[in-house]
Formats: sequence, C-alpha cells, structure tokens
Amino acid sequence: MKISIINGPNLNLLGKREPEIYGSLTFEEYFEEIKKKFPSIEFTYYQSNIEGELIDKIQEFGFSYDGIILNAGAYTHTSVGIGDAVKGITTPVVEVHISNTFSRESFRHQSYISGNAKGVVLGFGLKSYDLAIQSFL
Repeated sequence: MKISIINGPNLNLLGKREPEIYGSLTFEEYFEEIKKKFPSIEFTYYQSNIEGELIDKIQEFGFSYDGIILNAGAYTHTSVGIGDAVKGITTPVVEVHISNTFSRESFRHQSYISGNAKGVVLGFGLKSYDLAIQSFL
C-alpha cells in the first residue's frame, strides 16, 4: 500500500510554531514514528508553502497511490484550485488538520477540500494523521 502525506503552508514550522496548538515535534520526527508504526505501508511525504506545488503533487500521486493524506493548512479555506485538484483525481484523499478548525476563527470553518475528500479528521493533534492512515487499512 502506498500513501502520500502532503502538508501545506507553515507546517514546516511544526515543533516551533505555536506549540500549545501544534505540539513540540517536528513533522519529520513524527513521520519517522508513523513509518515505524505502519511498516507495511510505503509512505512519501511532501511539504510546500506554495499552492501550485501542492496541486502538482496531488496530481502526481492522484492516479497511482492508494491514498493521500492532505493537510493543506490555510489553503484549505482559500484554495478552489486545491479543491478542484482533489476532485479531479481517482486516489482517495483524507483531509487532516492538527487543530480543531471549528474551535478557531470563523474563516477556518470553510473548506474547499472536504466536499471532495473521502473524509476529514481534525482536532487530535498529530494523531489525526494516524486516524487518517487507519481509514485506508
């Protein structure tokens, strides 16, 4: 099984950025834990702060992988293009958020991805990724 994890803007700052919301681990440290927890899965990981690069990766993996876990960060609430990319592929996508976006600012309550995703997991910290992985097993 092949699963790609794609993270959007500012998620490269995990471990430094607002640790009370996002925790103290970097995503790279957490990614190593995920690979150990799920040894039968072949994972790829990609992060970018650039919207078009995220769309390119969604399209690259969107016809050959078994699943995509997408945390588009703030682009979740602003990018019609990312939503359209998810709609245009055949690989199922689970939208993930570390924080509970519904307990935050009202603009974070809108997602251009959710309507085209297999499901949404949010609010469980980095464990949200574990739950998304479980949905593919």
